[in-house]
Amino acid sequence: MNPGWNELEEGQGAPNTQIGPISRTDIVRYQGASGDMNPIHHDEPFARSAGYPAPLTVGMLPVGHMNAWGTSWLGAENVRLTRARWKQQVWPEETLTCSGKISKKYEEDGERKVDLEIIATKEDSSVAVQVWMTFVVPTE
Repeated sequence: MNPGWNELEEGQGAPNTQIGPISRTDIVRYQGASGDMNPIHHDEPFARSAGYPAPLTVGMLPVGHMNAWGTSWLGAENVRLTRARWKQQVWPEETLTCSGKISKKYEEDGERKVDLEIIATKEDSSVAVQVWMTFVVPTE
């Protein structure tokens, strides 16, 4: 059951989750599911010829995990908006930590809403990806 309006506060978060280590198999599976077959994500010689040390993770792979983190807390049926900003490449075998909090709790157009700010950090604590999500909170 998703938390109700009176249970949610600005600054509140949910437990962190780990993403990865992201394997090359994870990347290729995501490519197949998404239809993004750009060789920069799976072909080592191609990625190196483009100046990268290895194939890089498809940007939407960690974003999907981050959205799943938010929806596991507040319900997929309640999502109204999601957007992302990529700050760094994510490489195979990296592990990200997904964390977030409610940045705003408000009423708009007759609906109760909360905005989440979610970040995925690398093991060195640098931010790899930022996600913002808006959820409607059903009346209790």
